Amino acid sequence: MTFTLSLKRAAAIAALCVAAALPSAAETVIIHAGKVLDVPGNAPRGATTITVTDGKIVSVENGFKAAGRNVRVIDLKDSYVLPGLIDAHVHLTSDSGGIAGQLEEITLSPAAQAFDAWENGMKTLRAGFTTVRNLGDSDGAVLALRDAINDGQIQGPRILDAGNSISVSSGHMDGSLGYRDELRPYFKAAGNTCDGAEDCRRAVRLQVSRGADVIKLATTGGVNSRIGAGLGKQMFEDEAVAIVQTANLFGKKVSAHAHGEDGIRLALEAGVDSIEHGTILDPETIEAFVASGAYYVPTLSTVNGYIERLEANPDAYEPDVRAKIEWRIGITGKSLEILYPKGVPIAFGTDAGVSKHGRNGDEFELMVRFGMPPMEAIKAATVNAADLLGITETAGTLEPGKSADIIAVKGDPVADVKLLKSVSFVMARGEVIKP
Repeated sequence: MTFTLSLKRAAAIAALCVAAALPSAAETVIIHAGKVLDVPGNAPRGATTITVTDGKIVSVENGFKAAGRNVRVIDLKDSYVLPGLIDAHVHLTSDSGGIAGQLEEITLSPAAQAFDAWENGMKTLRAGFTTVRNLGDSDGAVLALRDAINDGQIQGPRILDAGNSISVSSGHMDGSLGYRDELRPYFKAAGNTCDGAEDCRRAVRLQVSRGADVIKLATTGGVNSRIGAGLGKQMFEDEAVAIVQTANLFGKKVSAHAHGEDGIRLALEAGVDSIEHGTILDPETIEAFVASGAYYVPTLSTVNGYIERLEANPDAYEPDVRAKIEWRIGITGKSLEILYPKGVPIAFGTDAGVSKHGRNGDEFELMVRFGMPPMEAIKAATVNAADLLGITETAGTLEPGKSADIIAVKGDPVADVKLLKSVSFVMARGEVIKP
């Protein structure tokens, strides 16, 4: 009897193993769309059928094609369909700011930050942003979230993560700023600060070893830095060059936080792929931007976060930080007004975390306000951002072979870009995301 049961059990286990090894039947879904902007920058299509199989776009055809047997139909005939949007600058672990954000840094465990990052990621995904580039967190929460999403354990946007951002000691990304002396060694243990070229190579290699997709450095001070050292250059040339060269050695692109014109030029001359913020420009810096071919990521939405927090609590920020915030609010948008007409490529990025997650679409309205046509703003969040992130084979347009990252809105966003603040349908990698 025991022998018979053992045989039966062995046979059952063998059957399960065979079933696990066999690919499941690929699900096919067709979308009937009233209007489709399949390649932003080109003219939209009219009535269209998009066929999706196993998370990939199989075809994009004119007209409403009949569905075959066992094929699910999604009716978006009353909608305007676009590629999933891309936010090239987010911080998923939090959207607290000022003193409240500083408190979170010492009260929330990495596990708690991971839950916050997942919740913020879902807000972002439901807002139509199917891909994000997360530019810095210290405890690896987003690296873990990225892997869980990629493994299919949980829903979330596609994430490219920078690990922990790199700066010199006392620079913008030095997490020990603003804390008592006896607490500073704890924050220094993150290993992301560096001094001198050789030490900066080490800092890059550390982030690569943690699994970072991209490297971020800070060549200038920051608005939220808890140090009265201004917004100019805070890194030497040999340090910036060492960071970029080491990142490139490992096949990683480099993003640079830079506000002051001297720090922007330093980053561009070192060979970074994008400048984040880029707030202060002079003729020499504008010329360097045009010559470099680097992307500009304006992050205009930061002002919304600042204004909302200060309206709720005038003491949300320390006085020296608040002074920089008020300056940032007044100057925001001026660089975009200069650089876009010069032909500098623009990629969409919000700095969500400073602004609120799930409100990423607010950036479109600001980009248009400061000189970009709506179609170009949409292109910045699709075609351009995919190019910056190095994922043009996967995302950015609706074409056969690409990931089925698809969104829809009611109305024409090229006529009224504010419609992208109210996305009515989201599909990520072929899976419909519930509102």
